[in-house]
Amino acid sequence: MQILPAIDILNGKCVRLKQGDYLLETQYSEDPLEVARRWSLLGAEMLHVVDLDGAKGKRPMNFDLVVSIAKAVKIPVEVGGGIRNELAIRDYLLAGVERVVVGTLALTDPDWFRQMVMLYPHRLVLGIDARGGRVAVEGWSETSGVGAVELARQFAELPLAAIVYTDIAKDGMLEGPNFDEIATIQNAIPLPIIASGGISTLEDVKKLKSLNIPACIIGKALYEEKIKLNDAIKIAKNSK
Repeated sequence: MQILPAIDILNGKCVRLKQGDYLLETQYSEDPLEVARRWSLLGAEMLHVVDLDGAKGKRPMNFDLVVSIAKAVKIPVEVGGGIRNELAIRDYLLAGVERVVVGTLALTDPDWFRQMVMLYPHRLVLGIDARGGRVAVEGWSETSGVGAVELARQFAELPLAAIVYTDIAKDGMLEGPNFDEIATIQNAIPLPIIASGGISTLEDVKKLKSLNIPACIIGKALYEEKIKLNDAIKIAKNSK
């Protein structure tokens, strides 16, 4: 299992939100680039970067900063937030970002999303952010009537790199992830699932590993030192 430290960028700073609420922001660093270098040096194999300004503004707003991160570390970087057209996807990939996360348009324009996945096989990640089991879009500001598992199944046969599943109610709350829903999605489709939201203890990491989840994203627990990255990586790599 891989551990992906989260780097959420808002106004050029490294922050975390509670349940996706922009009014419940905690700033952890004024230098996301330095944070990226730190996680890389501590053994991270990939970074999960979110352009929160982009998610809100519906277009990449921290492109240069994200690219600087990708160039500064020797590990892959995936980015999400405000990806609404092919130009954004192409620009990120050409600039050195390994994978691009698309959420809103996968729901609102599935034909376009299918086309993009076929144009960029194994470079796109489907971001499924759920509130009460229903997919949220537009930077989590709106909740649709489509179920998370239903959306995942729509694209199960495509050459996606992975699916990131985030339970919004758990995100930033340090209360543990939604294991049941993660397992449900994992069992429903053949694509790799990246678990996100609420991972707050090493026991959470162990349980996700026991479910054969191939990767998880950890944010607030790392920044508040509830989890040490090297300890999480040891558990993730333990073959027992």
